[in-house]
Amino acid sequence: MSTEARNITGNVVDVHSRQIYPGVVTVVDGRIETVERSAGSLQEGPASGNYILPGFIDAHVHVESSMLVPSQFARLAVRHGTVATLSDPHEIANVLGVPGVHYMTENGKQVPFKFFFGAPSCVPATGFESSGAQIGPEQVDELLSLPEIRYLSEVMNFPGVLVDDPEVMAKLGAAKKRGKPIDGHAPGLRGEELRKYVAAGISTDHESLDVEEAREKLELGMKILIREGSASLEFDMLKELIDEYPELCMFCSDDKHPTDLVKGHINDLVRRAVASGLDLFNVLRAACVNPVEHYDLDVGLLREGDPADFIVVADLQDFDVVNTFIGGELVAADGTPLFNALESDMPNVFRTGECEPSNFTVRARPGKMRVIEVLDGQLFTKKMALAPTVVEGLAVADTDRDVLKIAVINRYEKAPAAVGFIRNMGLQAGAIASTVAHDSHNIVVVGTNDDDMARAVNMLVETEGGLAAAAGEEQFLLALPVAGLMSISDGFDVAEAYDVLDQAAKRMGSRLKAPFMTLSFMALLVIPELKISDEGLFDGTTFQFTDLFTG
Repeated sequence: MSTEARNITGNVVDVHSRQIYPGVVTVVDGRIETVERSAGSLQEGPASGNYILPGFIDAHVHVESSMLVPSQFARLAVRHGTVATLSDPHEIANVLGVPGVHYMTENGKQVPFKFFFGAPSCVPATGFESSGAQIGPEQVDELLSLPEIRYLSEVMNFPGVLVDDPEVMAKLGAAKKRGKPIDGHAPGLRGEELRKYVAAGISTDHESLDVEEAREKLELGMKILIREGSASLEFDMLKELIDEYPELCMFCSDDKHPTDLVKGHINDLVRRAVASGLDLFNVLRAACVNPVEHYDLDVGLLREGDPADFIVVADLQDFDVVNTFIGGELVAADGTPLFNALESDMPNVFRTGECEPSNFTVRARPGKMRVIEVLDGQLFTKKMALAPTVVEGLAVADTDRDVLKIAVINRYEKAPAAVGFIRNMGLQAGAIASTVAHDSHNIVVVGTNDDDMARAVNMLVETEGGLAAAAGEEQFLLALPVAGLMSISDGFDVAEAYDVLDQAAKRMGSRLKAPFMTLSFMALLVIPELKISDEGLFDGTTFQFTDLFTG
């Protein structure tokens, strides 16, 4: 790295002192040597020109959900002024175990971007599904001993915390003895149960079901990560908390599909927050400062001596990013990433075989059916009881009522499909399928008929993972060869291929904002109320399996 001084001029946005002034930032050897007011300037407010401010940080993201390996994710993120992420490699860990975590950290080191990875706390997420690996307390402790593993990832097994499950408590203890933060995941938890969860040392949450629940968590000292991803859209519900609790809020995307990542990242939340009338400096504290302080990150905050991680934006309304600097290196200019990703390995586990339409037949039985009701823009679902549509003794999909079939197939070994029914996916024809299926990433498929469901699934079996849509002879595929979750291709190309699939699902009738992202969460058992795993229909409120029929 060159030791030659580099001067960047503009309006300095000092988040700590809550001032904006014309100034010069001098960078030497990757660090900020000085931040000075422009010579001879008596101006207290900003002058004309660009604005220099700390880089944005995504405080909780599963990089895998972008369908890009970390090095390709970084190329898109820096375009929007993101300089660092708190990245939970939970998804690949459920497929490949500890080697999957190492894959993510090593791939991320290829590029000038600051990935801070966590040790997955819940692999598998529950004991009610088939996953590709297990990570126990000893492995968690070993991961946390590594300098690149900065925290214990979201503790989704909140019931285990509440009953002092020995394995869960051992994982929490491993983080506490090393002084590393513990992320939470506790949708709907309130009162005494919430207090016990917080007392266990869990310090953040990104899963509040409403603003009052989030306030209760804040009052107990938790940091609230305001989430806006591709499927879960909670920014508008929670944004008022930024001015109420400016030191306790952060921004995160959690899960963001490639087409959305091409369009924007944390910069979008900053723009929307300021446009809604929230205090600029409180917003920037959430986007830049709070993650650094909470997780003790080696990320600069535009102070003398800090790493030179900062951005230049055209204004403080649209926050269009002109330049992004990481470690003093210009990594993006005018929307173009200035570094490339290297070649990558493509580890995977995929052992199931092709299926037949008959794998999805459901014989009707007495009573109503328990049906998953999808809520657009939310990860949680509702449970409904509906009379089945019966043809020749079989319960079938009914597009007139928007009641479709959903099935999950174990991808780690040959096994029968678990089949249920789902409402509000909206398809009027065809089927969509995915091996991005949180958290165990088996094959999940929704369809209007058994033939197209089999077609979509078999496309994924042939490529050993990806996304697929099928309606008769019309078929679309995005192959994801890395663990059935990610591509090593350029992010723009993956985004384009994903958009083709997204539009195909919408032509088939889906009205959801992100049909494939929504589909990916229908097997996430730790989010209430009703979900499905490869082992059957699961009631997330009682945390146990339930029968498809009520009779």
